[in-house]
Amino acid sequence: MSDPVIETRDLKKHFPVQTGLIEQLLTRNKQWVKAVDGVDLEIYPQEIFGLVGESGSGKSTLGMVLLQLLEPTAGEVYFQGERIDDNTEDEMRELRKEMQIIFQDPASSLNPRRRIRDIVRRPLEVHDLYESTEKRNERVDQLIQEVQLNEDHLDRFPHELSGGQQQRVAIARALSVEPNLIVADEAVSALDVNVQAQILNLLEEIKQKYDLTILFIAHDLSLVRQISDRVGVMYLGELMEVGTDDEVFDQYQHPYTNALLESVPKISDNLNERAVIEGEVPSPINPPSGCKFRTRCPLASEECASEFEAREFSATHSVNCIKRSKAEHGGSKTLVKEYSGSR
Repeated sequence: MSDPVIETRDLKKHFPVQTGLIEQLLTRNKQWVKAVDGVDLEIYPQEIFGLVGESGSGKSTLGMVLLQLLEPTAGEVYFQGERIDDNTEDEMRELRKEMQIIFQDPASSLNPRRRIRDIVRRPLEVHDLYESTEKRNERVDQLIQEVQLNEDHLDRFPHELSGGQQQRVAIARALSVEPNLIVADEAVSALDVNVQAQILNLLEEIKQKYDLTILFIAHDLSLVRQISDRVGVMYLGELMEVGTDDEVFDQYQHPYTNALLESVPKISDNLNERAVIEGEVPSPINPPSGCKFRTRCPLASEECASEFEAREFSATHSVNCIKRSKAEHGGSKTLVKEYSGSR
């Protein structure tokens, strides 16, 4: 396997809890929200890595820290083998054209006072690409066609486009500098089902054409399975399970992965046999020791409160669960029985 495009080592991002003056004076120890809490991740060239998890699990924060749009609290980030978390602003500015992001809400990410042509051309001007305005406009025309829009859209403002068209413009803008890595942060969640499928197909096409690496962040498990080569399952700032799409969806080992998959409605569902995640999500300010999912896991025991390292089932499949080992269990079917039987 080739070297990763982006890699993290024990990456953490903690946000200080905002409190009033009186509480600050009375509280000696400052509190922190542990949004990302010790993530080791590798994403390889020309792959689409899907990142899933409940709201508040830290998916978007992780994506922002990877791009250094948020400064990490601790840990290391490597891009194409070079450490970047300690880069200066000038060094990161030069690196920006290699790393781009597509936001969830295209309407809020596009300047409402600029026409589409100006929006797509702006990164070319910032990074001084192409020698003239004419060449830049030619590049913009090419990009608009690649995202399946036409020249008529170039003289419009963002509010004159549909949500799907706005997201295509955002994709064209990200592609304009020909990056190596794109973070798609809930890039299709605001779109209807038909447009979602079109955007997913477009992402796969541009991945092939530009040899892109994509981090695809989403809630919808079916979308992640459709587009991803590998998948990471995130909970309370940690990766619970990482593997290929087949390993995570068909041979999953973590109870949280199982519960997420079982929560997806199916026509043939027997509601009495579905694994339901019970209980409240613990506070990210004071998460449980050991496995953070243990307070909601029906398989949990006292040993789950102890610290442990993720178990590796193969070169591509790892699970952050002390109870899961290849020798003890036979895969996802065994896990479903255990999970259902414990309810």
